[in-house]
Formats: sequence, structure tokens, C-alpha cells
Amino acid sequence: SGAARGVWGGLVQTGGSLRLSCVASGFTLDRYHLGWYRQAPGKEREGVACISVSDNKTYYPDSVKSRFTVSRDNAKNTMYLQMNSLKPEDTGIYYCATLRRCAGPPADYDMDHWGKGATVIVSS
Repeated sequence: SGAARGVWGGLVQTGGSLRLSCVASGFTLDRYHLGWYRQAPGKEREGVACISVSDNKTYYPDSVKSRFTVSRDNAKNTMYLQMNSLKPEDTGIYYCATLRRCAGPPADYDMDHWGKGATVIVSS
């Protein structure tokens, strides 16, 4: 099916760090644009990062820029989201995804396949 598994969430204090991992199953990540999205209760889904397939260019919205870093490890067929200086407003469910494009902060229509959500809670 190409579903992604192995996404882990976490509970951290404000200012802390957390790394999310997503291990692909049924396909190889090195052939796809990759992205991360998040959704908080009552809010629209927000694309927080993407990394292109060819040159590994990355894009972030202002809400997470300089704090979040997306990366890939093709040998492990795994994608990561490193989150630093976390704030309570970063709380939400995070999803890894393959994308149809990565030419800016990812939008909903850029999504292709996505994995199960990982809950991230940042306490005050």
C-alpha cells in the first residue's frame, strides 16, 4: 500500500526538543518529495516542512522556520522532523507524507500518501 509507519510522538516542556521519525513501508523514500504536516483541534492542517527529492531543498512556514528541520536517511528509508525550542502552540498531531511537489511550504493539495498521526504535546 505504500503506507508509512514508525512515527513517534512525545511529551515535552516548553523550550524542549523532540525528533519525530517515520519509516517507510512498501516504497523507497529516495524517489519522493517528503513532508510533515500537523493539525491541532479546531484548526486547519498546516504543512510545516518539506524536502525535495532531487536536491534536498527544504521549505518551512514562518511558524516553525529556524526551529524545525526536516531530513531524510535513504539508507534507513526513514524521514525525520527535528523540533527545537518547542512552544505550546506546536501541540498537535503530526503526520509524515510523500508529496506531489515541494516548491514551498507544503499545502494540503501537495499531499500524496501519508502515515498515521503522532501526538506531540508541549506543556507550559
